[in-house]
Amino acid sequence: MNTRSALNREATLSKLGNETFDLAIIGGGITGAGIALDAASRGMKVALVEQKDFANGTSSKSTKLIHGGLRYLKNLEIGLVREVGHERAVVHQIAPHMVIPQKMLLPFYKKGTFGPMATSIALWVYDRLAKVHDRDRRKMLSRQQTLDKEPLLKQDGLKGSGYYAEYRADDARLTIENIKSAVDHGAICLNYVSAEKFLYGANEKISGMICRDVLADETFELKATFVVNATGPWTDKLRKKDDGSAHDKLFLSKGVHIVIAKEKLPLRQAVYFDVPDGRMIFAIPHHRATYIGTTDTKYTGDIEHVKVTREDALYLLDATNNMFPGLDLKTEDIESSWAGLRPLIYKGGKSAGELSRKDEIFISKHDLITITGGKLTGYRKMAQDVVDLVARRFEHDHQKTFREVKTKDIVLNGGPFNEQLKLEDYKKTLTERLKAAGLEGHWPDYMLENYGRQSDAILEKIPYYDRNTPEEALIRGEVWFAVIHELAQTPVDFFGHRTGRLFYDLPGIETVKNVALEDFETYFDWEEEELKNAALELDRAIQSMTDFGEKDL
Repeated sequence: MNTRSALNREATLSKLGNETFDLAIIGGGITGAGIALDAASRGMKVALVEQKDFANGTSSKSTKLIHGGLRYLKNLEIGLVREVGHERAVVHQIAPHMVIPQKMLLPFYKKGTFGPMATSIALWVYDRLAKVHDRDRRKMLSRQQTLDKEPLLKQDGLKGSGYYAEYRADDARLTIENIKSAVDHGAICLNYVSAEKFLYGANEKISGMICRDVLADETFELKATFVVNATGPWTDKLRKKDDGSAHDKLFLSKGVHIVIAKEKLPLRQAVYFDVPDGRMIFAIPHHRATYIGTTDTKYTGDIEHVKVTREDALYLLDATNNMFPGLDLKTEDIESSWAGLRPLIYKGGKSAGELSRKDEIFISKHDLITITGGKLTGYRKMAQDVVDLVARRFEHDHQKTFREVKTKDIVLNGGPFNEQLKLEDYKKTLTERLKAAGLEGHWPDYMLENYGRQSDAILEKIPYYDRNTPEEALIRGEVWFAVIHELAQTPVDFFGHRTGRLFYDLPGIETVKNVALEDFETYFDWEEEELKNAALELDRAIQSMTDFGEKDL
């Protein structure tokens, strides 16, 4: 049975309710997905449930960088910089089509946060801690060299810049590919399943949970030897379901990003710049747009509905207009936006910007294992730490052993590309095929970074849709792939977490959404009312990306 197909949901639910698992994971973000892959690849019998769609929370709303942690040098988090630098190299190796080298410009100004000496030293330390390859190590550029790289930069007071290496990656796609790889290794992973209540054995240790199929509103028992809480911002809420007296561990920090069309913000170069309040902000070209972020503010509102407020949007626009003064960007220039929550470990007396991004593991008196904190970049190592702990417990408590970790060598779906040249050769072939199908411009990058070699299966579908426009034919191939191979249940799943179009190409959805809705209707055999509800849900999601409120809920 293809348990990656959304059409096999009933059979997958049956497996969840009728088998006993070594490990059950609650939370389908990048951390939970990484744990599922690690555990399944070691031979554990694994189940993962997610109350909404995979990557619905923080794991689709980061700055979308697999980076070495330059900003953490300011807080002297040397060990964290070293660790995430190492992990960055690993993730690039296992998914080079998704984790894309991104050169970053760090300009410095008179009376700015960084001067040439401080920038040079910081980047030198960063290169060595993060073990940056010689060809990508930092360069110090003069004023004129800096303007050659990015002519839109503010010229008044510009002294020069540092030029260094980062990696860009779509966080949701990375999550989806980890989920798919976990399933390929035997894990049972399902979205729209919520953990309602924990089950306990005779020794008062957790033995599973009562789950609810959100789509059918039916409950079932999921039995497991160990349970991991990997729910990010929902961590404390779930911990209190296990232990009502548990103290909150998290400090939630809101990060906001806005998206501007390249015609309005035609950056040649990704830029990392400081703003007057001391924060650092990224402006990163991405296919047909440029995205800007992030903020870092304490959040105490509704974690189910995290919004970009007008104040958030204006803060980022003001910072961008200050650094690129010839643009005069306004709120109506914002095509899309997103707001996510960082689940930071609470430390009294520290602001959001001062709190460590390091992860921690907590174990309750009933054996609920919680992993929280951490970075997108470090997800694989976080997963390894959790599964190492579970493996030790199995060996000690149950005299059962599993294979050693091997996720450093598991190539994610869409590969392999053993060297950069092969990646570039495939992109050339992809470009030719897309051009023949009437798709030019940003489409080769879009397909490569979303699907890698899986693009072949999608493009093979295009001739069957010869009555559609090229964009409609592509979207129909993508919908087929998302439903049959990526557990997409709704059009919002598809446009948000499978293709990223809600984030990067919101205007383009309008021309293809009806075709996508029609295919979802066909695959799931929807009644008229179900199709209407799906269309309304998609319209609400589209509107929410630019519907700025006055304050947090």
